[in-house]
Amino acid sequence: MTGVRHDTTRASVLGHWLVCALVVSSAAAAAADQSREDAWWTGPMLAPSAATLPTGHMLLEPYLFDVMTDGRFDMHGTRRASAHEHDIGSLSYILYGLTDRLSVGLIPRFIFNEPAGAPNSSGVGIGDLSLQAGYGLTRFQDGHRMPALALVIDETLPTGRYQRLGRASDGFGAGAYTTAVSIYSQDYLWMPNGRILRVRLDLTYALSASLGLQDLSVYGTAAGFSGRAYPGDSFTADAAGEYSLTRNWVLALDVVYQHNDNTRVRGSVPSAGAAGVSDFRADSGAGYSLALAPAIEYNWNSRIGLLVGVRMFVAGRNATSSVTPAIALNMVY
Repeated sequence: MTGVRHDTTRASVLGHWLVCALVVSSAAAAAADQSREDAWWTGPMLAPSAATLPTGHMLLEPYLFDVMTDGRFDMHGTRRASAHEHDIGSLSYILYGLTDRLSVGLIPRFIFNEPAGAPNSSGVGIGDLSLQAGYGLTRFQDGHRMPALALVIDETLPTGRYQRLGRASDGFGAGAYTTAVSIYSQDYLWMPNGRILRVRLDLTYALSASLGLQDLSVYGTAAGFSGRAYPGDSFTADAAGEYSLTRNWVLALDVVYQHNDNTRVRGSVPSAGAAGVSDFRADSGAGYSLALAPAIEYNWNSRIGLLVGVRMFVAGRNATSSVTPAIALNMVY
Protein backbone atom coordinates (compact mmCIF):
# COMPACT_ATOMS: atom_id res chain seq x y z
CA MET A 1 0.00 0.00 0.00
CA THR A 2 2.87 2.40 0.67
CA GLY A 3 4.14 2.13 -2.90
CA VAL A 4 0.63 2.73 -4.30
CA ARG A 5 0.16 5.82 -2.13
CA HIS A 6 3.41 7.43 -3.33
CA ASP A 7 2.71 6.56 -6.98
CA THR A 8 -0.64 8.36 -6.53
CA THR A 9 1.20 11.38 -5.09
CA ARG A 10 3.45 11.52 -8.17
CA ALA A 11 0.42 11.37 -10.48
CA SER A 12 -1.34 14.08 -8.46
CA VAL A 13 1.64 16.47 -8.76
CA LEU A 14 1.81 15.99 -12.52
CA GLY A 15 -1.98 16.31 -12.82
CA HIS A 16 -2.09 19.69 -11.07
CA TRP A 17 0.85 20.91 -13.15
CA LEU A 18 -0.88 19.92 -16.42
CA VAL A 19 -4.20 21.50 -15.38
CA CYS A 20 -2.40 24.78 -14.68
CA ALA A 21 -0.76 24.63 -18.11
CA LEU A 22 -4.06 24.00 -19.93
CA VAL A 23 -5.98 26.73 -18.11
CA VAL A 24 -3.42 29.49 -18.69
CA SER A 25 -2.63 28.31 -22.24
CA SER A 26 -6.31 28.54 -23.15
CA ALA A 27 -6.46 32.10 -21.81
CA ALA A 28 -3.46 33.06 -23.97
CA ALA A 29 -4.66 31.27 -27.12
CA ALA A 30 -5.55 34.45 -28.96
CA ALA A 31 -2.29 36.25 -28.23
CA ALA A 32 -0.03 37.53 -31.00
CA ASP A 33 3.43 36.03 -31.54
CA GLN A 34 5.52 36.63 -28.45
CA SER A 35 8.93 38.28 -28.84
CA ARG A 36 11.96 36.86 -27.01
CA GLU A 37 12.35 40.20 -25.20
CA ASP A 38 8.86 39.70 -23.77
CA ALA A 39 9.73 36.31 -22.24
CA TRP A 40 11.53 36.09 -18.90
CA TRP A 41 13.03 32.84 -17.58
CA THR A 42 14.80 31.30 -14.61
CA GLY A 43 15.61 28.00 -16.35
CA PRO A 44 14.06 24.57 -15.58
CA MET A 45 14.79 22.71 -12.37
CA LEU A 46 17.62 20.48 -13.62
CA ALA A 47 18.91 21.35 -17.12
CA PRO A 48 21.54 24.15 -17.13
CA SER A 49 21.70 26.69 -19.94
CA ALA A 50 23.85 26.45 -23.06
CA ALA A 51 24.08 30.26 -23.17
CA THR A 52 27.31 31.61 -21.64
CA LEU A 53 27.32 34.81 -19.60
CA PRO A 54 28.44 38.13 -21.12
CA THR A 55 31.88 39.33 -20.04
CA GLY A 56 31.89 40.61 -16.46
CA HIS A 57 28.41 39.33 -15.58
CA MET A 58 27.62 36.84 -12.80
CA LEU A 59 24.90 34.26 -12.21
CA LEU A 60 24.00 33.23 -8.66
CA GLU A 61 21.39 30.48 -8.20
CA PRO A 62 21.03 28.89 -4.75
CA TYR A 63 18.82 25.79 -4.39
CA LEU A 64 17.22 24.35 -1.25
CA PHE A 65 15.93 20.77 -1.50
CA ASP A 66 14.77 17.73 0.46
CA VAL A 67 15.51 14.31 -1.08
CA MET A 68 12.73 12.13 0.37
CA THR A 69 13.68 8.52 -0.38
CA ASP A 70 10.67 6.22 -0.23
CA GLY A 71 11.68 3.07 -2.10
CA ARG A 72 13.95 1.32 -4.54
CA PHE A 73 13.68 -0.17 -8.03
CA ASP A 74 15.05 -3.72 -7.96
CA MET A 75 17.03 -5.56 -10.65
CA HIS A 76 13.78 -6.30 -12.50
CA GLY A 77 12.52 -2.70 -12.44
CA THR A 78 9.88 -3.37 -9.77
CA ARG A 79 9.51 -0.61 -7.24
CA ARG A 80 9.82 -1.72 -3.60
CA ALA A 81 8.63 0.68 -0.90
CA SER A 82 10.90 1.45 2.03
CA ALA A 83 10.96 3.53 5.18
CA HIS A 84 11.24 7.27 4.60
CA GLU A 85 14.60 8.99 4.63
CA HIS A 86 15.39 12.68 4.22
CA ASP A 87 18.53 14.29 2.82
CA ILE A 88 18.09 18.03 3.28
CA GLY A 89 20.56 20.20 1.48
CA SER A 90 21.53 23.12 -0.67
CA LEU A 91 23.65 23.72 -3.73
CA SER A 92 24.48 26.98 -5.45
CA TYR A 93 25.53 27.75 -9.00
CA ILE A 94 28.05 30.62 -8.91
CA LEU A 95 29.13 31.44 -12.47
CA TYR A 96 31.07 34.35 -13.97
CA GLY A 97 31.45 35.47 -17.60
CA LEU A 98 35.20 35.50 -18.16
CA THR A 99 34.64 36.34 -21.85
CA ASP A 100 31.48 36.41 -23.95
CA ARG A 101 32.06 32.75 -24.81
CA LEU A 102 33.71 31.40 -21.64
CA SER A 103 31.94 31.13 -18.28
CA VAL A 104 33.63 29.69 -15.18
CA GLY A 105 32.40 29.01 -11.69
CA LEU A 106 31.80 26.60 -8.84
CA ILE A 107 28.99 24.64 -7.20
CA PRO A 108 29.28 24.24 -3.40
CA ARG A 109 26.99 21.81 -1.53
CA PHE A 110 25.78 21.46 2.07
CA ILE A 111 23.84 18.46 3.42
CA PHE A 112 22.06 17.14 6.52
CA ASN A 113 20.92 13.47 6.51
CA GLU A 114 17.96 11.97 8.37
CA PRO A 115 18.09 8.19 7.72
CA ALA A 116 15.37 5.76 8.74
CA GLY A 117 16.07 3.79 11.91
CA ALA A 118 19.50 5.34 12.50
CA PRO A 119 20.95 8.51 14.05
CA ASN A 120 20.77 11.75 12.08
CA SER A 121 23.87 13.59 10.94
CA SER A 122 25.81 15.09 13.81
CA GLY A 123 25.51 18.46 12.03
CA VAL A 124 25.23 20.13 8.65
CA GLY A 125 28.10 18.88 6.51
CA ILE A 126 30.02 20.16 3.51
CA GLY A 127 29.41 18.11 0.37
CA ASP A 128 31.63 17.69 -2.67
CA LEU A 129 32.63 20.86 -4.54
CA SER A 130 32.35 21.14 -8.34
CA LEU A 131 34.40 23.48 -10.51
CA GLN A 132 32.93 24.30 -13.90
CA ALA A 133 33.99 25.84 -17.21
CA GLY A 134 31.62 26.29 -20.15
CA TYR A 135 32.57 27.38 -23.68
CA GLY A 136 29.90 28.64 -26.06
CA LEU A 137 30.27 26.88 -29.42
CA THR A 138 27.30 28.62 -31.08
CA ARG A 139 24.70 31.22 -30.15
CA PHE A 140 20.99 31.28 -30.90
CA GLN A 141 20.00 34.00 -33.39
CA ASP A 142 16.48 34.88 -34.51
CA GLY A 143 15.80 33.63 -38.02
CA HIS A 144 18.53 30.95 -37.87
CA ARG A 145 18.07 27.23 -37.29
CA MET A 146 21.23 26.70 -35.27
CA PRO A 147 20.54 26.34 -31.52
CA ALA A 148 22.90 27.57 -28.83
CA LEU A 149 25.53 24.92 -28.07
CA ALA A 150 28.11 24.79 -25.29
CA LEU A 151 30.87 22.43 -24.22
CA VAL A 152 30.99 22.17 -20.41
CA ILE A 153 33.56 20.48 -18.19
CA ASP A 154 32.97 19.85 -14.48
CA GLU A 155 35.59 18.64 -12.02
CA THR A 156 34.15 17.49 -8.70
CA LEU A 157 36.52 17.52 -5.73
CA PRO A 158 35.99 15.10 -2.81
CA THR A 159 35.54 17.77 -0.12
CA GLY A 160 32.72 15.91 1.69
CA ARG A 161 33.33 13.25 4.36
CA TYR A 162 33.01 9.71 3.02
CA GLN A 163 35.11 7.34 5.18
CA ARG A 164 36.17 6.75 8.81
CA LEU A 165 32.69 7.87 9.80
CA GLY A 166 31.38 7.85 13.35
CA ARG A 167 27.89 7.29 11.95
CA ALA A 168 26.73 6.53 8.41
CA SER A 169 24.66 9.73 8.22
CA ASP A 170 27.85 11.82 8.46
CA GLY A 171 28.80 10.76 4.94
CA PHE A 172 28.31 13.80 2.70
CA GLY A 173 30.45 13.06 -0.38
CA ALA A 174 31.52 10.35 -2.82
CA GLY A 175 35.25 10.55 -2.01
CA ALA A 176 36.27 10.47 -5.68
CA TYR A 177 37.63 12.98 -8.15
CA THR A 178 35.00 13.02 -10.89
CA THR A 179 35.31 14.55 -14.35
CA ALA A 180 32.13 15.23 -16.34
CA VAL A 181 32.04 16.33 -19.98
CA SER A 182 28.76 17.76 -21.28
CA ILE A 183 27.18 19.15 -24.41
CA TYR A 184 24.39 21.63 -23.65
CA SER A 185 21.92 22.85 -26.27
CA GLN A 186 19.11 25.42 -26.19
CA ASP A 187 16.54 26.50 -28.78
CA TYR A 188 13.34 28.57 -29.04
CA LEU A 189 10.12 27.32 -30.61
CA TRP A 190 6.98 29.35 -31.26
CA MET A 191 3.75 27.50 -30.49
CA PRO A 192 0.55 27.80 -32.61
CA ASN A 193 -0.86 30.33 -30.10
CA GLY A 194 2.22 32.55 -30.48
CA ARG A 195 3.78 31.74 -27.12
CA ILE A 196 7.43 30.62 -26.82
CA LEU A 197 8.59 27.17 -25.79
CA ARG A 198 12.28 27.23 -24.83
CA VAL A 199 13.83 23.75 -25.08
CA ARG A 200 17.09 22.27 -23.82
CA LEU A 201 18.89 18.97 -24.33
CA ASP A 202 21.92 18.34 -22.10
CA LEU A 203 24.09 15.23 -22.48
CA THR A 204 26.71 14.37 -19.83
CA TYR A 205 29.26 11.60 -19.41
CA ALA A 206 31.05 11.36 -16.06
CA LEU A 207 33.92 9.15 -14.91
CA SER A 208 35.50 8.89 -11.46
CA ALA A 209 38.91 7.87 -10.16
CA SER A 210 39.20 5.01 -7.70
CA LEU A 211 39.66 5.85 -4.04
CA GLY A 212 41.00 4.31 -0.87
CA LEU A 213 38.51 3.36 1.86
CA GLN A 214 38.88 2.81 5.58
CA ASP A 215 36.25 1.71 8.10
CA LEU A 216 32.63 2.87 7.93
CA SER A 217 31.99 4.65 4.61
CA VAL A 218 29.32 5.83 2.18
CA TYR A 219 30.06 2.70 0.12
CA GLY A 220 28.52 0.41 2.73
CA THR A 221 31.74 -0.75 4.39
CA ALA A 222 31.92 -1.23 8.15
CA ALA A 223 34.47 -0.57 10.88
CA GLY A 224 37.72 -2.44 10.26
CA PHE A 225 37.44 -2.42 6.46
CA SER A 226 40.50 -1.53 4.39
CA GLY A 227 40.48 -1.37 0.60
CA ARG A 228 39.38 0.61 -2.44
CA ALA A 229 36.23 1.63 -4.28
CA TYR A 230 35.93 1.88 -8.06
CA PRO A 231 32.91 4.06 -8.93
CA GLY A 232 31.21 3.26 -12.22
CA ASP A 233 30.90 5.74 -15.08
CA SER A 234 27.55 7.44 -15.67
CA PHE A 235 25.63 8.91 -18.61
CA THR A 236 22.82 11.44 -18.24
CA ALA A 237 20.40 12.84 -20.83
CA ASP A 238 18.17 15.73 -19.73
CA ALA A 239 15.46 16.99 -22.11
CA ALA A 240 13.69 20.07 -20.76
CA GLY A 241 11.10 22.58 -21.90
CA GLU A 242 9.85 25.91 -20.56
CA TYR A 243 6.52 27.30 -21.76
CA SER A 244 6.08 31.07 -21.41
CA LEU A 245 2.54 31.43 -20.03
CA THR A 246 2.91 35.18 -19.53
CA ARG A 247 5.89 37.49 -19.31
CA ASN A 248 6.28 36.64 -15.63
CA TRP A 249 4.97 33.06 -15.35
CA VAL A 250 6.59 29.99 -16.91
CA LEU A 251 5.87 26.25 -16.71
CA ALA A 252 8.91 23.98 -16.93
CA LEU A 253 9.49 20.24 -17.19
CA ASP A 254 12.65 18.08 -17.18
CA VAL A 255 12.70 14.47 -18.36
CA VAL A 256 15.97 12.89 -17.14
CA TYR A 257 17.44 9.51 -18.00
CA GLN A 258 20.58 8.35 -16.16
CA HIS A 259 22.58 5.15 -16.54
CA ASN A 260 25.15 4.15 -13.93
CA ASP A 261 27.79 1.45 -14.43
CA ASN A 262 28.71 -1.05 -11.73
CA THR A 263 30.59 0.31 -8.69
CA ARG A 264 33.07 -2.17 -7.20
CA VAL A 265 34.42 -2.28 -3.64
CA ARG A 266 37.39 -4.54 -2.90
CA GLY A 267 39.35 -5.00 0.32
CA SER A 268 39.53 -6.88 3.58
CA VAL A 269 37.73 -6.99 6.92
CA PRO A 270 38.77 -8.42 10.31
CA SER A 271 38.19 -12.14 10.65
CA ALA A 272 37.95 -14.43 13.64
CA GLY A 273 39.96 -17.08 11.77
CA ALA A 274 43.67 -17.77 11.93
CA ALA A 275 44.40 -15.40 9.05
CA GLY A 276 43.04 -12.45 10.99
CA VAL A 277 41.44 -10.89 7.89
CA SER A 278 39.12 -12.04 5.11
CA ASP A 279 38.48 -10.71 1.63
CA PHE A 280 35.57 -8.33 1.05
CA ARG A 281 33.95 -7.88 -2.37
CA ALA A 282 30.83 -5.87 -3.21
CA ASP A 283 29.26 -4.81 -6.50
CA SER A 284 26.39 -2.37 -6.89
CA GLY A 285 25.44 -3.64 -10.35
CA ALA A 286 24.62 -1.42 -13.31
CA GLY A 287 21.31 0.43 -13.25
CA TYR A 288 19.27 3.26 -14.70
CA SER A 289 16.62 5.73 -13.61
CA LEU A 290 13.98 7.89 -15.28
CA ALA A 291 12.81 11.06 -13.53
CA LEU A 292 10.33 13.85 -14.21
CA ALA A 293 10.75 17.32 -12.73
CA PRO A 294 7.78 19.68 -13.24
CA ALA A 295 8.26 23.24 -12.00
CA ILE A 296 6.71 26.71 -11.99
CA GLU A 297 8.76 29.87 -12.48
CA TYR A 298 7.91 33.43 -11.50
CA ASN A 299 10.16 36.18 -12.90
CA TRP A 300 10.11 39.68 -11.43
CA ASN A 301 12.19 40.91 -14.36
CA SER A 302 14.71 39.59 -16.90
CA ARG A 303 17.40 39.18 -14.20
CA ILE A 304 15.64 37.75 -11.13
CA GLY A 305 13.28 34.80 -10.95
CA LEU A 306 12.02 32.16 -8.52
CA LEU A 307 11.53 28.45 -9.31
CA VAL A 308 9.51 25.90 -7.33
CA GLY A 309 9.55 22.31 -8.50
CA VAL A 310 9.76 18.64 -7.62
CA ARG A 311 11.86 15.80 -9.05
CA MET A 312 10.17 12.37 -9.06
CA PHE A 313 11.67 9.04 -10.09
CA VAL A 314 9.03 7.16 -12.08
CA ALA A 315 10.99 4.15 -13.37
CA GLY A 316 14.36 2.48 -12.97
CA ARG A 317 16.40 -0.63 -12.35
CA ASN A 318 18.77 -1.10 -9.43
CA ALA A 319 18.18 2.53 -8.39
CA THR A 320 16.65 4.46 -5.51
CA SER A 321 13.19 5.97 -5.73
CA SER A 322 12.65 9.42 -4.24
CA VAL A 323 10.65 12.64 -4.41
CA THR A 324 12.61 15.90 -4.13
CA PRO A 325 10.82 19.23 -3.69
CA ALA A 326 13.12 22.19 -4.36
CA ILE A 327 13.12 25.96 -4.51
CA ALA A 328 15.67 28.13 -6.29
CA LEU A 329 16.33 31.83 -6.78
CA ASN A 330 17.97 32.77 -10.09
CA MET A 331 19.85 36.09 -10.13
CA VAL A 332 21.97 37.54 -12.96
CA TYR A 333 24.13 40.65 -12.39
